[in-house]
Amino acid sequence: MRGSGDRATEATPHDEPAAARPSIGLALGGGAARGFAHIGVIRTLVKHGIVPDVIVGTSIGAVVGGCFAAEQLDSLEDWSRKLTVRNILGYLDINLSGSGLIRGTHLAAALNEGLTDKRIEDLPIKFAAIATEFNTGHEIWLTRGRLAEALRASYALPGIFPPVMIGGRWLVDGALVNPVPVSAARALDARLVIAVNLNSDLFGRGAIIANHGSDESDEPASTPPKSNGILGLFGGERSLRRQFLGRNGSPGIPTVMVEAFNVMQDRITRARLAGDPADVLISPRLGNVGMFDFHRAAEAIEIGVEATEKAIGQITEAVTALSQHYSANGSLK
Repeated sequence: MRGSGDRATEATPHDEPAAARPSIGLALGGGAARGFAHIGVIRTLVKHGIVPDVIVGTSIGAVVGGCFAAEQLDSLEDWSRKLTVRNILGYLDINLSGSGLIRGTHLAAALNEGLTDKRIEDLPIKFAAIATEFNTGHEIWLTRGRLAEALRASYALPGIFPPVMIGGRWLVDGALVNPVPVSAARALDARLVIAVNLNSDLFGRGAIIANHGSDESDEPASTPPKSNGILGLFGGERSLRRQFLGRNGSPGIPTVMVEAFNVMQDRITRARLAGDPADVLISPRLGNVGMFDFHRAAEAIEIGVEATEKAIGQITEAVTALSQHYSANGSLK
């Protein structure tokens, strides 16, 4: 991901005094390929003069938010718009012997090319990437250190990418504990929190099927094939690759893992947003964009733009109301 000239929407926080408006936080949720919608969200907010003072992101939300905070959003957008089904395969360095199905080194190199020397504490915008310590379940807020490593830890989906060691802790995807990190944005002093939930448009999921069982159309469970001795060793890797990609209508290993993770993430998001709702929630209509549809970045970005344009009025009203409250009371309460 190479650097590019800053576009008009690449900006740093407002230079206005604190009394002029409340501090604004942006909580960017996880959602794999749907996360390119965050680019459209940020572009539209900044176009309307709504530049966040605090950005907190989980998984792909951390990647987009971190790139914006590091003034590398142009580079990320240019790279994402060039993705095709063919060149995406080039980033899948499959690993059949490690702690993740994909090593992730090719992807990390592409995403982090412009972030090599960036440290979180030196960014012009207060930033945190959410990760999970997999063996304890601790929610980890990465607020200092090398930005590139923090982003990689935040999107390290268990089983797909290997855990990342940071500060003596093995970290994986933050969506395991906080898919849309509103709470973290508030804790980092954001008075007005705008959150982006990438998975709210998945209608028909999470229902209860109260009466279900096998029927005559079900095929009996297949028995594992017999070992072919020494010849079987030579075909082992080929067999594993077929399992990875899926065949005969059966989903591959990554699809099963990601979809199961998606169900869990959806349930956690509902619970956490119910307990700590954002002041404004932006919900791009991304139901038709698959988790692996990285080649549809342009479409996802535009969907993010449309959703944010619809929310601008509500955001402006909230900013105005809190600014007036501050002016009348001398402090934000």
